[in-house]
Amino acid sequence: MNITENQQTGKASISFHRPVFIQSCASVAGKKEGEGPLGSCFDQVWEDPMFGMDTWEAAESTMQKQAAFLAIQKAGLSPQDLRMVFAGDLLAQTTASSFGIADMGIPFYGLFGACSTMGESLSLGSMAVAAGYGDHVLCATSSHFASAEKEFRFPLGYGNQRPLSATWTVTGSGACILSSAPPAEKSTVMPSPLRTGKSCIQITGITTGTLVDYGFKDSMNMGACMAPAACHTICQNLLDFHRKPSDYDQIITGDLGDVGQHILLDLLLKENIDIQSRHQDCGLLIFDNPSQDTHSGGSGCGCAATVLAAYILPKLLSGAWKKVLFVPTGALLSKTTFNEGDSIPGIAHGVVLEHVFL
Repeated sequence: MNITENQQTGKASISFHRPVFIQSCASVAGKKEGEGPLGSCFDQVWEDPMFGMDTWEAAESTMQKQAAFLAIQKAGLSPQDLRMVFAGDLLAQTTASSFGIADMGIPFYGLFGACSTMGESLSLGSMAVAAGYGDHVLCATSSHFASAEKEFRFPLGYGNQRPLSATWTVTGSGACILSSAPPAEKSTVMPSPLRTGKSCIQITGITTGTLVDYGFKDSMNMGACMAPAACHTICQNLLDFHRKPSDYDQIITGDLGDVGQHILLDLLLKENIDIQSRHQDCGLLIFDNPSQDTHSGGSGCGCAATVLAAYILPKLLSGAWKKVLFVPTGALLSKTTFNEGDSIPGIAHGVVLEHVFL
């Protein structure tokens, strides 16, 4: 095919003229997430935070592998049917993804976009499918509260106090199968392909995020670090596609939490853009902050990924929403540069999801 069938749109966006369908999705979550508002929506909720393993890192790998396997099953596929996988996590050298999906034997691209990784993987996976480089592509990511605390903050046994601006890293994993073909009307393996009659879900466009650094240095306030990047990506998406906020039923960010949401809405208002009536944040959807003591909300790669698979895509498939701008957000926190006194840049990737009729 001629790659010009897919159109560069504006400064940072791509419009897919060749269809990119989401064939299936899956979500695996931990106990605390299962006790939250979306608990009944996840495919699996594990009571054991170790997921039967001996270390937190191995637990996260197991969780991501399970989410990937479920998504593959739902699509009626096997790992051998997949051309490539785009996956990542919060850990150094993307170890959760490397050890989680490695033995499936799928050509592997390891990603790091912090908590925006699901947006990054969907963007790259969509480009690969639209360009004809793979009939089936797996996009996955994960995070684990304990592995993230160990990696970036304090050992759990230390018992440090968390400020109200802090978010709670989601123990969860989400996975999607992308394809140039729509989902089958009925899966031969599991009863939940992402299709209802002639309706299914397409990724129709993406907006690649730009690094935005406002100089924030507070590792306990990720929302403030990410909100400027989310603002930039949303503005860029509206500009590139010549749209206004009302063209979307929902604009859903990844894990800004309560603090970051307020900053985002204020920043957008300065650009004369009001999305308050149609904005949701995955970090505010996954937990009930007051009763679950999660302070500003949820965060982590698994936050946007599990909410996408368990809540956003089913809403689109049902027709309750026709068009959603999904904007996973990430704070690119490095232990090395942070300890050297540097700031924490933010990134956000936009993915346009649409309910379509075949």
